[in-house]
Amino acid sequence: MPDDSIKSVVARQWVDKAEDDYKMATYVLTMGKSGPFIGVCFHAQQCLEKYIKAILVVHEIDFPKTHDLERLIQLLPPTILLPIAVSDQALLTTYAVTARYPGNDEPVSRADARHAMSVIRKARKAARNCLKKLV
Repeated sequence: MPDDSIKSVVARQWVDKAEDDYKMATYVLTMGKSGPFIGVCFHAQQCLEKYIKAILVVHEIDFPKTHDLERLIQLLPPTILLPIAVSDQALLTTYAVTARYPGNDEPVSRADARHAMSVIRKARKAARNCLKKLV
């Protein structure tokens, strides 16, 4: 993207969408035992994915259409480190698909949802720090 203002607008759009997902995940978690915990995990994954894509836009790094967090994180400049273990990257990535389609997947527990939120809170904070001029 040649124009900084266009780059900034697109990155801001990714951040806005990421924040919508963060709010959804946070809200659903407050529903207690009746909450759809897979929804928390799905929106947690989406939040992180969109923050990563915002950072990539700012750094003018092309990225594929993918929900694979590990693949997207590998595209980040080496100076940007998000505090998320590879195992958590893989776990969150599975939620991008399993939440949307029927199948024989294991049920997602409240503890799973809380773990997903714990992971993205830290990563979200780091991502927002990288994007502090936009957020």
